Amino acid sequence: MFQTFKDWFWLERFWLPPTVKWSDLEDHDGLIFVKPSHLYMTIPYAFVLIIIRHFFQKFIASPLAKTFGIKEEVRKKIIPNSVLENFFKHSTKKPSQTDIYGLAKKCNLTERQVERWFRRRQNQDRPCRMKKFQESCWRFTFYLIITIAGIAFLYDKPWVYDLWEVWKGYPRQPLLPSQYWYYILEMSFYWSLLFSLGSDIKRKDFLANVIHHLAAVSLMSFSWCANYIRSGTLVMIVHDVADIWLESAKMFSYAGWKQTCNTLFFIFSTVFLISRLIIFPFWILYCTLILPLHYLQPFFSYIFLNLQLMVLQVLNLYWSYLILKMLKRSIFTKSIRDVRSDSEDEYEEEEEEEEKKKEAREGKETDRLKNSLGANRHLIPNGQHGY
Repeated sequence: MFQTFKDWFWLERFWLPPTVKWSDLEDHDGLIFVKPSHLYMTIPYAFVLIIIRHFFQKFIASPLAKTFGIKEEVRKKIIPNSVLENFFKHSTKKPSQTDIYGLAKKCNLTERQVERWFRRRQNQDRPCRMKKFQESCWRFTFYLIITIAGIAFLYDKPWVYDLWEVWKGYPRQPLLPSQYWYYILEMSFYWSLLFSLGSDIKRKDFLANVIHHLAAVSLMSFSWCANYIRSGTLVMIVHDVADIWLESAKMFSYAGWKQTCNTLFFIFSTVFLISRLIIFPFWILYCTLILPLHYLQPFFSYIFLNLQLMVLQVLNLYWSYLILKMLKRSIFTKSIRDVRSDSEDEYEEEEEEEEKKKEAREGKETDRLKNSLGANRHLIPNGQHGY
């Protein structure tokens, strides 16, 4: 049964233009062509990248964060309470005033003590700045290296400057060593991001990121097997170039360098909107959707490739909306607190500050009460000081 499915899955009509056979893409005369088996190496390479990331964050990102003044945050411990913990996990993390009143009665606590417990419990699950900085530093480093490598791989390729060259001789286009490593490293990186989703910080656009990573892996795998390597390298370089500025803006945001963060964010926004809303749809999609029709009749892999690219463009539009929303906010607040996928964390810092203010107020009230009792201690009859 498995062999039957395999034979059906690799039918030439699904992957190749009419009249082209898999035998046409066999290695010959020193020319090497893509093979699906090449992609097996992306999985072990992904785990290698995860190991490299671990040591990078420990020995490079952490010291760098401390240089920027970012310290390991010590969360205030909470007193274990099974009733409150069960409500927190199974009902809501932010109880209403009615809930607080009922929980206070049930636990024999004051309402203020219940509010404080929930505030501190919420803080236990919030990622610290150090972890955020480490993640952004790792992604910034990878995107910087892969973008430089991509430019080095592509600067002398004719299809970068003449899109008709993308389809010249397709699909009988041999694989270059630079194309192999560019694809394998990029795919391995996205596999590593998928494998580390459980341990990475969960942000507001978590679902969009999962879809993006899966779409990226699917798109790269499919384009590799169908030998859309030339157009694939163009898609990768266009999408990588903006992410450098995004991650660098995040790093400076976590470090508290607001002016530098704002500058980098505006650069990122400009690069992102130009690359994702102008170059990608009007250059890349034009290349993959329109130009092939001058050479070939529409076939399955041509349709499937472009459907995946359109899904990617929908995600680009979603992120563009978030970016423009943040730019609009910055016009009025004169400050960018965070960028794109950390938008939900804007409110976390506000809540932490609010918690500190509340605790400070509570402390002052306690001190005033103690001072009042001390000042009027002589008015209390003898023998009643302990009541």
